[in-house]
Amino acid sequence: MSNMICTVNPLTGETLARYQQDDIETVRGTIDRTAAQYTAWCRTPFPERAALFNRLAERLRAHADEYARIMALEMGKPVREGRAEIEKCAWVCEYYATHAARFLADVPVDTGARKSYVTYRPMGVVLAVMPWNFPFWQVFRCAVPTMMAGNTMLLKHASNVSGCARAIASLFLESGAPDHLFSLLVISADRVAEVIAHPAVRAVTLTGGTPAGRAVAAEAGRHLKKVVLELGGSDPYIVLADADLDESVSKCIAGRMLNAGQSCIAAKRLIVVRSILDIFTHRLIDGMSRITWGDPMAPDTGIGPLARRELRDELHEQVTESVRCGARLRLGGEIHPGPGALYPPTVLDNVQPGMPACDEELFGPVAVIIPAETTEDALHLANQSSFGLGGAVFTADTNQGEQLARDAMEVGCCFVNDFVRSDPRLLFGGIKNSGFGRELGIHGIHEFVNIKTVYVR
Repeated sequence: MSNMICTVNPLTGETLARYQQDDIETVRGTIDRTAAQYTAWCRTPFPERAALFNRLAERLRAHADEYARIMALEMGKPVREGRAEIEKCAWVCEYYATHAARFLADVPVDTGARKSYVTYRPMGVVLAVMPWNFPFWQVFRCAVPTMMAGNTMLLKHASNVSGCARAIASLFLESGAPDHLFSLLVISADRVAEVIAHPAVRAVTLTGGTPAGRAVAAEAGRHLKKVVLELGGSDPYIVLADADLDESVSKCIAGRMLNAGQSCIAAKRLIVVRSILDIFTHRLIDGMSRITWGDPMAPDTGIGPLARRELRDELHEQVTESVRCGARLRLGGEIHPGPGALYPPTVLDNVQPGMPACDEELFGPVAVIIPAETTEDALHLANQSSFGLGGAVFTADTNQGEQLARDAMEVGCCFVNDFVRSDPRLLFGGIKNSGFGRELGIHGIHEFVNIKTVYVR
């Protein structure tokens, strides 16, 4: 069975499906056909590209319930969150259908020549190595701008969401995409290197953990291929003394608990100044205790199970080790009996540097409260992390909040008085161990193009 990929329901532990991996010849043939399709797609006018992605948006909305159900079964996302994820995919399709031509328009440069300008030309075949936590959005987030720019795409999706991967590939064909404009590779992670090495693959984008990012970056570097990495995060949310407590607690819970906390940009470290620490903690525990958890198919479920049992067990070990190091368990923190991967909403306070809850990424529904003495202390705690994806500041003084967000927080995106989230209109990406390169906005569509100078004397 080593050549099979299995998907498992994380609520019940039952096997959902088994998929045969593509053999070497099938992988090579898929890459070759995707490269052949590029020669036609790169010459396709922008209005025709836009028409395809507008049709994709229509079909996504028409089948939102179906796709949400697949996500719920394969990785435990509540169906209401799944429907919201599909709507976001439709939004990014329409956004780039509207704006791609303008984003990629030639830029004149005055050099004294008769004509000189910068132009943006597609590169070829781009490989996307995508994670399971947002199994539709992560794919569309990178695929739409990349393909609107004139590239074709290969998808190697996370094995535990193989049903989602197949649904996405079918969606392109059902929306009228040419064969092998968007191609699915059914392979395990240890075979990504052979795809990167193929001469027709010109670039790689990966969303996932930092170890996977290092491996893919090393392989891409070996073959001198462009790579964009969106990796892990341990996002700090600084709550200052003058913050609106009700609003900041609400936003911190929303930022921590979306997708059962399984998000790179979740609110993973709540750094709270000591003068409001007790009341903030009390209100946070109260709010977290009200979250319903269980069957992701139920309409009133707040969070479903984690995506896999081993991920649940790893999270629980991080929680228990932090408690052994002196953190206080204020809510949850107990493994739910049964075959699935349920884990309750959990709160740790008195968390300090040196504990897993402070130094590592906790990928699950665990709110971590870290005390700070002053604004400067809070900023120091926020920036000492090896990650640098997102962050937030809560304060009544929006000028101070903006200054901290703009000049002081060592992250790729920082929000003031709100939780961090991606938006097609804004660039997205991190620094330090959270990766490099950008997605979304105008910057995202420029990542996988040949930015070329043309000079006419």
